[in-house]
Amino acid sequence: MTPQDFQPRHFRWDYADGVATVTLDRPERKNPLTFESYAELRDLFRDLVYAQEVKAVVVNGAGGNFSSGGDVHEIIGPLTERTMPGLLEFTRMTGDLVKAMRACPQPIVAAIDGVCVGAGAIVAMASDIRIATPEAKTAFLFSRVGLAGCDMGACAILPRIIGQGRASELLFTGRTMSAEEGERWGFHNRLVPAERLVEEATALARSLAAGPTFAHGITKTQLNTEWAVSLETAIEMEAQAQAICMATQDFRRAFEAFAAKRKPEFEGN
Repeated sequence: MTPQDFQPRHFRWDYADGVATVTLDRPERKNPLTFESYAELRDLFRDLVYAQEVKAVVVNGAGGNFSSGGDVHEIIGPLTERTMPGLLEFTRMTGDLVKAMRACPQPIVAAIDGVCVGAGAIVAMASDIRIATPEAKTAFLFSRVGLAGCDMGACAILPRIIGQGRASELLFTGRTMSAEEGERWGFHNRLVPAERLVEEATALARSLAAGPTFAHGITKTQLNTEWAVSLETAIEMEAQAQAICMATQDFRRAFEAFAAKRKPEFEGN
């Protein structure tokens, strides 16, 4: 697939210089998700596996907010009328979005400003790198609407980012994590002024897109799969993965550039 093949209806899509930008674009409602946008995001990240021109992805929200999560009227209300099979169909579909984000080979950079709550916080969590503004407010609100904190992989992923105790507090209480806390705890990689947020996130994504992108995909795969294996198995997995990367042309290009005292130009093969 080419970047031009992606024409989503429920969010904005831009592409330039190997970087795709996904913008949640309902600013008047703080960019909530609907049944349709959940499914379209899931399908987008699934299809990115086949979009070789896309080397990195930025996810952000319009109008000074990231996302207010599932739309109260368009999602939560209708869910109260569903039977158990219908509810499970929905929760599996939302979980499939996280699976698709983790499975696509491109690094995903979340650019977080303002409100980042509920499913919006999950999308940020499922990204590989998070850059935020001092105004970012992140909350896993599920307990505040009578639900468990174990939503869309939160109990598996969040403790690995910020630690078990801190994740437990956020998931039990549903309280807001400030931007300063988020940076101190390791949820945010760094904080930048709001006027530079998209610029900084895009610059990082472009630097990743200019790197050895085949190897980046291997790194992302190993970061995911080594969660649930022994150290001995992980070391063997990494030995095999690194040997594969050593057979690429990018590895040879890096050596030749080093020998010639110039910067390597990677091509992702």
